Amino acid sequence: EVQLQASGGGLVQPGGSLRLSCVASGFTFDDYAIGWFRQTPGKGREGVSCVSRSGDTTYYQDSVKGRFTISRDNAKNTAYLQMNSLKPEDSAVYYCATSRWNLPGLSPSVYDSWGRGTQVTVSS
Repeated sequence: EVQLQASGGGLVQPGGSLRLSCVASGFTFDDYAIGWFRQTPGKGREGVSCVSRSGDTTYYQDSVKGRFTISRDNAKNTAYLQMNSLKPEDSAVYYCATSRWNLPGLSPSVYDSWGRGTQVTVSS
């Protein structure tokens, strides 16, 4: 059974940092690209970043470029999203997902499995 568990969310002040983790099980982790998405109430799921199977290629939504860094450790079946210089508009539930495409981009439609999200709240 494919399982993805996102964690690391919380309450942080503007300008602060958080590191999200996505632990995977039930499949061969490095056969899949990983994407991070976020969703706020009343809005659709928004792609934030993705990383290729080997971790050597990444892609970011324009609004997070230079602030967020995606990475993965295939030996640990874990992907990460380091979020720095957080802004209130980054507040959302963050999800990780898998895709069979090597560099799938940020459309949710090309992702196969989704984990439970983790809440990120940026507020003073």
